[in-house]
Amino acid sequence: MIRLLTLEDLNLGALSGTAVLVRVDFNVPMKDGRVTDATRIEEALPTLRELRAAGARLLLCSHCGRPKGERNPKYSLAPAAAKLGELLGESVRFADDCIGEPVARALAEIEPGGVVLLENLRFHAGEESNDPLFAAQLAAPAAAFVDDAFGSAHRAHASTVGVLAHLARKAAGRLLVREVAALSRLLGEPERPFWAILGGAKIEGKIDTLENLLPRLDGLMVGGGMANTFLVARGHDLQRSLVESDRVELAKRLLAQAAARGTQVLLPADLVVAESFEAPRDIRAVAVDRVPPGFLALDVGEMTRKMFASAIASARTLFWNGPLGVFEKPPFDLGTRAVAQALASCPGFTLIGGGETVAAANQAGVAGKLGHVSTGGGAALEFLAGRTLPGVAALAR
Repeated sequence: MIRLLTLEDLNLGALSGTAVLVRVDFNVPMKDGRVTDATRIEEALPTLRELRAAGARLLLCSHCGRPKGERNPKYSLAPAAAKLGELLGESVRFADDCIGEPVARALAEIEPGGVVLLENLRFHAGEESNDPLFAAQLAAPAAAFVDDAFGSAHRAHASTVGVLAHLARKAAGRLLVREVAALSRLLGEPERPFWAILGGAKIEGKIDTLENLLPRLDGLMVGGGMANTFLVARGHDLQRSLVESDRVELAKRLLAQAAARGTQVLLPADLVVAESFEAPRDIRAVAVDRVPPGFLALDVGEMTRKMFASAIASARTLFWNGPLGVFEKPPFDLGTRAVAQALASCPGFTLIGGGETVAAANQAGVAGKLGHVSTGGGAALEFLAGRTLPGVAALAR
């Protein structure tokens, strides 16, 4: 278990009037100038409320999207400032840059407990390149630093690592501490049986996580496009379905490793298929060895849903990342919904991660019934792969 510096290490009682730079993860979906999913903003509230109660003057910084180092109104954080103000019940100032005079002016205009949200960090190329000059400019107005952006902890950027060369007073926020503690439960001595569900389109990006988790697992369920590659590795013809041909041998090796360790692997027994994804006219449920010529696998079938639900019910620890089908397009969302609902009834500790997985849990209305919903998909996968996350290591005791 990684031990992190926490808000207590900042001596909250001595923060009144102090400017604190807070790295948050407000990389949230927006449409027509409004935030459409405020989950990540809501998750930051406990840390922000504690710092405000201590009288700190808060400078919040975050990235949003991929503006590639250039100012782009499409990726402005102004809508996030408005949403945060709604959630806090009072006005949040917005600075139209994250460094320089706009920041100094906004900071001078707030009282202790006041909040300023800075414009998108990635409007400056120095954020992602961890440029020392940009990091110094970002840190300049503040006397302390709090990182509560687990979703960016796997990036060695100016706002997660670089600023610490200039801010000796530092701590992890409540969300970051909670994320690390929850994920550490899976890598320590998890209560057994320990199962994982991996889905999504591809094995790519999850290889290291799979290899690190596999020796720890009692069972693995695979769905989504990932499962197609494993099914091909077992000799099935998936017709026109998404298959990573260059990963078939890897899938065979992983299956062999699981068998050698006695780890149970559940692959789909039946699939929901159609002749077209865009405009399906012929949708069928078929056994995995009966996919009709020219058809695409788009979801798991009823037998598989029941099989997975039975395994989930037996788990005492369970990790889920990735949907089991094209869940954003009904009726191909049934498998993913069934898994989400089964997790809500699971008696063990359940942890989910990844944007699509969290969205599926929210759609099924079960997110509040799960043990932990991680705000960082990529960061969670890297943590579970056993990698050191720069943003976490920088705040270790």
